[in-house]
Amino acid sequence: MSLARKGRLITLIGLGLLAAVYVRALAFTPVERVQGPAQKIYYLHVPAAIWAEMAMFLVGLAGIFYLFLKDARLDRFAEASAEAGTVFAAIVLTTGPIWGKPIWGTWWTWDARLTSTLFLFFLYIGYLLLRGAIADAAQRARYAAVLGICGMCLVPFIHLSVYLFRTLHPQPIILKPGPPSLPGSMLATWLFSLGVFTLLYVGFVTQRYALALLREAPRGDHA
Repeated sequence: MSLARKGRLITLIGLGLLAAVYVRALAFTPVERVQGPAQKIYYLHVPAAIWAEMAMFLVGLAGIFYLFLKDARLDRFAEASAEAGTVFAAIVLTTGPIWGKPIWGTWWTWDARLTSTLFLFFLYIGYLLLRGAIADAAQRARYAAVLGICGMCLVPFIHLSVYLFRTLHPQPIILKPGPPSLPGSMLATWLFSLGVFTLLYVGFVTQRYALALLREAPRGDHA
């Protein structure tokens, strides 16, 4: 089986399991006492946010290694991870206002967490535009690596912003010091969803990496 087909298969499995996540969330997971049914979007919003940040962290990490090793595989992976991260960041910025409107009474507020996440999305777009604007492969990889490292430095700030600033956005209830604050059944649904988003990330990156190999095929570069 080709790499592209493996990626498509993983993605299709992930999308099928994502439907199962919401069957579990809607039918078998309790309604949160304060937020009510609106809280159900949590099982989509938070795993997407984690992978939007993690994808950029991996872009930057690949960029660091590329600058030392000059290995084209690292550059291909960074590009693929950035494209996957763009999708996840778009999901976060779409589901966040849908969740926030009934809870906060507003679609958007310029607090630190929301603004830094929006900046992350723009950084992804800028990263992809930069790659498309430079014809020379080596120069493109170097410049993209530097921008990816800058994006990686943003990730800890996004996570810590709710501790550093006054914000409407709640503090983490799972990824925090101490035990998670979710009841067991809700935590199980969230972990299921996080696993599914991990699978989707792998599927997206595998497909995009395979596409990069196909683009390079006429030049005989299959490193």
